[in-house]
Amino acid sequence: MPTRRQFLVLSSTAALTGLLSETPAFAAETAQPYASYWHPATILNWDPSTDRDAKYNRSTVPLARRVVPARPANAHARPNEARVQALVAYAPTSANPAQGSLDMNYYATNYWQYIDELVFWGGSASEGLILAPNPTVTDAAHRNGVRVIGNVFLPPTAYGGQIQWVRDFVKREGDRFPVADKMVQVARHYGFDGWFLNQETAGGNTQLANDMRDFIVYMKKSGLRVIWYDAMTDTGSVSWQNALTARNRMFFEQSDEMFMNFWWSAQGLANSAALARQMGRSPYDLASGVDVESSGYNTSVGWASVFPEGRPHVTSLGFYRPEWTFKSATGPADFYTRDNRFWVGQNGDPSNTTTTANWKGVAHYVTELTPITSLPFVTNFNTGHGRKFAVNGTVRSAQAWNNLSLQDVLPTWRWSVTGTGTKVTPSLDWDDPYDGGTALKITGTPQSANDVRLFATSLKLTGASQFEIVHRTGTGPSRLQAVLKIGATDVVLDLGGVSGSWRRSAFPLGEHSGATLTEISLRVLPGAAITALIGRIGVTNPVMTPPASPSNVQVEQVSRIDATTAAARLTWTRSPGARQYRVYKAGTERIFLGGTANDAYFVPAVPLNAGETARIEVEAVSEAFDVSPPATISITGTP
Repeated sequence: MPTRRQFLVLSSTAALTGLLSETPAFAAETAQPYASYWHPATILNWDPSTDRDAKYNRSTVPLARRVVPARPANAHARPNEARVQALVAYAPTSANPAQGSLDMNYYATNYWQYIDELVFWGGSASEGLILAPNPTVTDAAHRNGVRVIGNVFLPPTAYGGQIQWVRDFVKREGDRFPVADKMVQVARHYGFDGWFLNQETAGGNTQLANDMRDFIVYMKKSGLRVIWYDAMTDTGSVSWQNALTARNRMFFEQSDEMFMNFWWSAQGLANSAALARQMGRSPYDLASGVDVESSGYNTSVGWASVFPEGRPHVTSLGFYRPEWTFKSATGPADFYTRDNRFWVGQNGDPSNTTTTANWKGVAHYVTELTPITSLPFVTNFNTGHGRKFAVNGTVRSAQAWNNLSLQDVLPTWRWSVTGTGTKVTPSLDWDDPYDGGTALKITGTPQSANDVRLFATSLKLTGASQFEIVHRTGTGPSRLQAVLKIGATDVVLDLGGVSGSWRRSAFPLGEHSGATLTEISLRVLPGAAITALIGRIGVTNPVMTPPASPSNVQVEQVSRIDATTAAARLTWTRSPGARQYRVYKAGTERIFLGGTANDAYFVPAVPLNAGETARIEVEAVSEAFDVSPPATISITGTP
């Protein structure tokens, strides 16, 4: 039976290797691009100009600025103290599709408001030790203001680790570290923020430890972030300290943060915080590790050691494998229920985390952050996966899918509903999306006016600003109002009646020019049972001209999937201001084939018979979801 410490190792070797047997290996003749991984020696040969997958692995979404909400949900949580790291394994090390796949079953991370950094966990001795994140993950994280960190896993010898790999990793050439140079090049080309260094291979000595320290110093000069994992010590041996001590301080001293192993104690954390301050560092640069891979929110955690009641947080928090909420779930609905309990607590309300349960949810301790700090802001409540894909209320694909590059910023509070008596229930719904794969659904029979708090914002309004909402209910009055908190004023907007179809409403906000919008809520007035779907919410400064079409669309490769389906690699030149690009097959029925924020996209399935010629259309979509005229190109199916 593996120990708790060994879970860290097994998940990256035995568990991930087991998954590989179910996945076909990469074949040179196929079009499918995969996420990148290397050994120390092989990364030296990497060149984005010759790597056929490099352009498909780029993230182009900038890191959003985040702020503390004007009215945080939970008075118990403390802002600007502990940060949260999440070490997540999205897929096996190899054969990991770069830009999503045709399957809804995916860990669609969507409680970004509680996460500060996401480490793209993985690596195994047999496949590769240095992992670059999927661009889909980086796109979604950056849109929410979360940094993404690539992973280096130098495994224990018991799981295939070789001390020579560590020596190769830190090998010098004059005053350079060639592997570090390549890792910097990878991060800059792919658009992520730094590297997590997990050195667990035994057999080192003091010289190797010093070389590793110097490697970190060298890499830090690039401006990338470096997170050190508590394993290797100053003697070169592997000895988990579960704290910041004299044995590992030399690595922490040169890194941005350190993830401390799981066996910490209250006294050990207090001593670690004190030593960090003595070094002139914030104690929140230390993350106390919590292994949730096997038990999730059933894991026993000494919360008071990290978050003492009524006092400042001691350190930050690091979750190892929070995707347990997905791995243990029976399906998407169960995953979202588990994920909500993990981050928000068993009451399902970030404003009410009072419970006798040991696991109160991250929202009980850490104040949420919002990335909604600039205009325009538009969300379709798209979670980044779904059973179908709709465009402006029309289903354009019945194919299940996942692609976090297309994920929108989701509600800040899930779910906080005020009112007396029976209240409505908000949820994310995959059955009837307006644009993307998901809509917001509100059901119930409210006995009083219910305010559903949705988005914390920090949006300075202009004379041209407007609030936009697309919604639908049954016949009769909708009994829905939008409530916008602008400065000290609640602006209430009546959404009017609808006839069962999607209705778009726009409300000018010019009279509030110069003021700051800090919150968006929906109010449901009391009455009979209601089922309402909200497909879009936005605050924009409307423009009269759509974005320019992408130019120079090229077909890089077409490959046959089966007798009626092909796959294709497409590239184009970016359009200024494009949020994403959407790809369609034109014809009697316009079929959505996928989308990306990048200027290169792998289309996994084009309905295409042998000898048939299909017209492919690529549209640019702006941040406000204005759409360009399509750029077109033809592809022909081969036998």
